[in-house]
Amino acid sequence: MEKGEAIVVKNAGSHFFLSRLPEWAPFPAVLRGKVRLGRNVSTNPVAVGDRVEYYMGADVSLPGDAGAEPGDRQTFGQGTAVISSVLDRRNYIIRKSTNLSRQNHVIAANLDRAVVAVSLFFPEIKLPFLDRVLVTCEVYGVKPVIVLNKVDLYRDEAPDAVEDFVRIYTGAGYKVIQTSCKTGEGIDALRQECSAGVSLFSGESGVGKSSLIKALDPSLDPKIGRISAAHLQGRHTTSLYEMYPLGSGGFIIDSPGLRGFGLVDLKKEEIALYFPEMLRAGRNCRFTPCTHTHEPGCAVKEAVDSGGISAERYNSYLGMLEEDTKFR
Repeated sequence: MEKGEAIVVKNAGSHFFLSRLPEWAPFPAVLRGKVRLGRNVSTNPVAVGDRVEYYMGADVSLPGDAGAEPGDRQTFGQGTAVISSVLDRRNYIIRKSTNLSRQNHVIAANLDRAVVAVSLFFPEIKLPFLDRVLVTCEVYGVKPVIVLNKVDLYRDEAPDAVEDFVRIYTGAGYKVIQTSCKTGEGIDALRQECSAGVSLFSGESGVGKSSLIKALDPSLDPKIGRISAAHLQGRHTTSLYEMYPLGSGGFIIDSPGLRGFGLVDLKKEEIALYFPEMLRAGRNCRFTPCTHTHEPGCAVKEAVDSGGISAERYNSYLGMLEEDTKFR
């Protein structure tokens, strides 16, 4: 019986594809029931980017899917691996599940960076959404890179908006790459940024994330996918998360457009620690701890008043303090 370690490169419902990176040779896999039960705090016990142990040998026979008759089993061919365990993650991106309020969803694991694509208009940017993603990156140890896409549409009509956005987020300490898939601006810089390691691409629907991926490597088509679904036998063929190799080096994980992003396991008194600019200023507050809302001698509020911290980021912080329990 063959045993080994590999990386999850595709999540297709209850089926997966693995590859022994940096070698790119995906092969199909299924998940042992014990692994499912062992991580029931998450809607997905295995995420793209996870390092897993697997075995492969005789025909694989596992219990049937939910809804099957008792005793029913699925049988897979000899080319299908069985994921027996998920190895420890060095980091990950997680959000509150949108349909199961007590569960979370791990978007991707073991990342070298998270590329967060945004657009100022069409669709209009929601800074609180972006700031939630950035806070989550800070909490779970993932380096964020902000990509302001479609800048060719904004330069003539709203140059001040572009300048303000870049000022806010570079001032907070984040890298901002301005891109246009139409003119090619910034694509080389983004390609260089992603040329090593694993990069998660995320963003709200409509920001041009798929176009950015195709601009980085025209041979890719993230809407269709490069990994054959033949082994899935017509079931669960819709890929939610998938990794691709870039011709210029590195790997990217494509994710569906996000509509919401709930924070996970973060106490209100901890939130300010994950705004880098507020963390720096907060060291000079008169009182410790300081909520940066009403205390006298608050260095964060003074920095907001003087323009050292943007009012937009501060308002996002206040919103996280007051947010509805359904997002917590």
